Parts: sequence; C-alpha cells; structure tokens
Amino acid sequence: MTVVADSISQIVDGKRVIVKKPELLAPAGNLEKLKIAVEYGADAVFIGGQEYGLRSNAGNFTIDEMREGVEFANKYGAKIYVTTNIFAHNENIDGLIDYLQGVESTGVTGIIVADPLIIETCRKHAPKLELHLSTQQSLSNWKAVQYWKEEGLDRVVLARETTADEIALMKEKVDIEIETFIHGAMCIAYSGRCTLSNHMTARDSNRGGCCQSCRWDYTLFENTEEGQVAVADEGTAAFAMSPKDLKLIESIPRMIEMGIDSLKVEGRMKSIHYVATVVQVYRKVIDAYCADPDNFKMDPEWLIELDKCANRESAPAFFEGEPGYEQQMYGEHSRKVSHDFVGLVVDYNETTQTVTLEQRNYFKPGDEIEFFGPQIDNVRLVVPEIYDNKGKALDAARHPLQTIQFHCPVKVYPNNMMRKRLV
Repeated sequence: MTVVADSISQIVDGKRVIVKKPELLAPAGNLEKLKIAVEYGADAVFIGGQEYGLRSNAGNFTIDEMREGVEFANKYGAKIYVTTNIFAHNENIDGLIDYLQGVESTGVTGIIVADPLIIETCRKHAPKLELHLSTQQSLSNWKAVQYWKEEGLDRVVLARETTADEIALMKEKVDIEIETFIHGAMCIAYSGRCTLSNHMTARDSNRGGCCQSCRWDYTLFENTEEGQVAVADEGTAAFAMSPKDLKLIESIPRMIEMGIDSLKVEGRMKSIHYVATVVQVYRKVIDAYCADPDNFKMDPEWLIELDKCANRESAPAFFEGEPGYEQQMYGEHSRKVSHDFVGLVVDYNETTQTVTLEQRNYFKPGDEIEFFGPQIDNVRLVVPEIYDNKGKALDAARHPLQTIQFHCPVKVYPNNMMRKRLV
C-alpha cells in the first residue's frame, strides 16, 4: 500500500481510494429524527437541548432524551453534538454550569458554541465536551480560524458565505477540524446574525426565537412622484427577502479532495422524510467518490432523489464564488415536489408478504408509490387493497398515524419510508 502525497488518499491494489472520508453531519429536532438520521447513514447528528440553542421550536431534547439518543447512536458508531450557540445575556448565566454538566453526563461528543462565556464555562466545568465554534461567529478568513484554534476550539463551523478558495487556504494555514454546510436553508443575514424577528415579533433570533420573517410574503412598492406604486404586477407571486436554499451535491468531490472534515446538512425542523432522503443521497455520493474517485460519475438519480422531498429552490450559494441575482428568491418560493411522504414502515411479515405502515399523509388504492430505505433499492408499485389493523378494507388511508396494511411482494424493513408519486 502506497501513501499518496496529498494524504487524502492511498493506492490500494493499483486504485486510488479516499482514506480521509469526511463526516456526514445531519440535523435532528427530536429522537425520532435522530434515529432516522443515523439509520440512513449520518456519521454524526446535531441536536438542541431545552436551553441555550437557536431553534426553540425544533422539539429539542431533555437530558434523558440525550442519553437515549447517545445510546442509540453508539450502536452505529455515530456521534452527537448539542447546539449551545446563543449569544448569552446576563440572565442566561445562572444555570449554565448545571446545564453543561448535565449535557456532559449524557455522553454526547461535544457542543456547538458561539459565546465566549459558554466556551469558558464549558472548559472549566464540563471539560470532556469537545468545543465546536458555531457558524454564528461568521468565520471567513484563516486568521480568525487560527485565533479560535489558539483559544482551544476543537472544530470551527465556517460561515455559509465562505468560498471554496477561502476554505482551501484555511486548511493549508491552520491544523483544525473544519465543518461546512452542504445542504439546507440560507439566511438572508450574515451567518444568521439577524434582528428582523426582534423588531417584527419581539422574538430574539440570536437566542432561539427566529420566526423567519424574511420568508414571509411581502408586497414591494416603489416611491414615485405619483406615490407608492407596487413593483410587481397584480397576480405576480409576492416578494420575499430570502435567498435560495443551499445544495452542494455536485461539489462534494471537490470538498472531499480539499480535506474538509465535516459536511453539514441544515434542518432540525425538517420532517423525517426530508432528513432520510437528504442523508441517504449524500451518503451515497460520499461513499461512491471515496471508493473510486478517479472513475467517479455523478448519478443523475441522486439529483432526482433530492427533488422528491419538500424544499425550496436551491443553488450553490457562495461555495463556487460570489453568487449572482439568480440565487435570490423571486416569484414562487418553493418548487413543485414530485412525491409526497405518506407512510412509515412498522413491520413486514415475510410469510404473508404483508407490510404494516403508520400513515403520514393521505393515499389510496391505485396510487403509484415507492418504498426507500438504507437496506433496499427504491421499490415501486401500485397500492393494492388496503386494510386497517382489524382487517377492515378501506377506500383510502385518511387519518394521521393510522395503522395500514397491504400486500407487498418485495421485503421492506422497519423505518423504511413510503412516498406517493404526485407528477
């Protein structure tokens, strides 16, 4: 075995393989999403606790739930990081030590931090926790990265506004783990430093209260001599202040070759279907490239798969350079999705070839559906007759969380998902 000079790869049996595979980091707003993220291929998951995080509406974890999450993740060799990245005020000081020690006791790997108060308190009172600097600190140059390394941080999460060339220089200049976003929402403000929510709803976006007011629908007016004139014609979609979402699937090979340590998917408030779909696709891309980088080709099916989950229009944002006007949201804010998540597999009886589902959205016999999951290739079929858990035939699955059963000739597994074709 010969080591290649770049230290990212090695020659194995005459073929180059990537040996420094990046971590795939997924979001989880609750225990169900954590388990789905790990089962579908995440190497690590970031979660929020009941305090000191930036997503107060994400469900979030109690200390006991963190312990349960760690126990589950350990079975897969996955890590858990806890967001503790508010900008603290005086009132946040009391209780911080107890909270951090509670988090440390759960066995999570580390916390994501922004405020020097929390960093210093963690160092002194919860020293087993790794410290990852949040994107809230807006790191976009190597000198700033070097500063935080000297302050003892284990990892830095870069600003979403950082370009590939800037990241490459950081890797060259500073020996520290670098994490960067690859998929999900982009903030209209610099790395989330926004006060729109504070002014419009009296909710502090930098202490967990962001109401995403940049994504509300607005009418845009221009002041003229005749008075205010609506810029958009009547019937045109409303104006929003937000950019398109981030999607860097086609840049993954470059990011791997750059030696980026962790590739992060945003979205702790997203559905389990979104988490499963996005994580599984990026898992396939990373694994395929690392196994044979010199012969890697982007499978068009991976791009199609990403379009099967609800999302807004997407773009590469800043990674390939300064974005243009085409990456701003104009008109329609979301694209039409091709599929709808309608069921979660609970059980499969191989003897009778019967699948048992938990209904998540309306479907009926005759619908074109597909199952997907980490153990199977996509299984496409038409829904046959369906029954409730008492064996009563149904004309449709109408009720949320209803138990549904039907004949399925291909084996599926618990936590596989079923989605209905829409177009």
